[in-house]
Amino acid sequence: MTARLSEQLQSKIAERLAFHEDLGTKLFYRERTVVTTRVAPAAEPFDAALVNEEEEPLPKQKRQATPVAVVGAQVYPEPRGNAAPQLTAQSAIDAALFSAPSKTSNFFASLRTVPNDSLLKIREDIGDCQRCRLGKTRKHIVFADGNPKADLVFVGEGPGADEDASGVPFVGRAGKLLTQMIEAMGLQRKDVYICNVVKCRPPGNRPPEPDEVTTCSPFLVRQLEVINPKVIVALGATAAKTLLETETGISKFRGQWLDFRGKKLMATYHPAYLLRNPPAKSEVWKDLKKVMAELGLEVKKNKPA
Repeated sequence: MTARLSEQLQSKIAERLAFHEDLGTKLFYRERTVVTTRVAPAAEPFDAALVNEEEEPLPKQKRQATPVAVVGAQVYPEPRGNAAPQLTAQSAIDAALFSAPSKTSNFFASLRTVPNDSLLKIREDIGDCQRCRLGKTRKHIVFADGNPKADLVFVGEGPGADEDASGVPFVGRAGKLLTQMIEAMGLQRKDVYICNVVKCRPPGNRPPEPDEVTTCSPFLVRQLEVINPKVIVALGATAAKTLLETETGISKFRGQWLDFRGKKLMATYHPAYLLRNPPAKSEVWKDLKKVMAELGLEVKKNKPA
């Protein structure tokens, strides 16, 4: 018989879950009506969308202790004499610590603009593509999904098995998590545009090779130019490195506003990475809140049930 959790441990778990719910990250966590231990279900087979993203570990942030004053059961930061100069100094420190990743290519700058381009024309130009080896093993070309006039575009790495079978991006386990992330932002999939760096599934769920990215990514650039979103979210290392034309690890610039051909770009971790590393969800939620602020979306606080 499974041992029942102590009341003290149950209380701590409930408080922790309530904390995340108050942050507005309820959709990232499972239902909390039952706090007893359960046997974890057998892991589902990982598709390309689940295993292609090899992210660097989350960077450890150093925090300075802040003097506090205790009033009753509440803890408050001690007031400081002149907060504005301190904030300015901290901003300067943050700016000094962060620098945009250096480019290792100018391939996109050499791309020609297609007159009167449209998503329909791009899809017609792709055709039954056999430009690289991926065309020989795929079932379907996975072009995109969502609103062609969206203010927000999510760019992933490439299709997995579920996507290859359906022809729709992000429909596997990682796709379901991405849908939850979108809904947590107060949006639906039909409100955003979702696409990938490569349109065909790499065999064996491997990451796309550099020549495959070079062959397929011009179609992605054309998609982004036609849609002209306010914000692009690059999901994972492959998408971020491709769009930014860099070899710098994503953990070095994740969560910072960057530029892609005059459009604001936010790089964050891929949903597949979050399935393997749940603690990173809080970091991604911080990134998504920055995106929400840029788009004028309200960050709602969910109250405990």
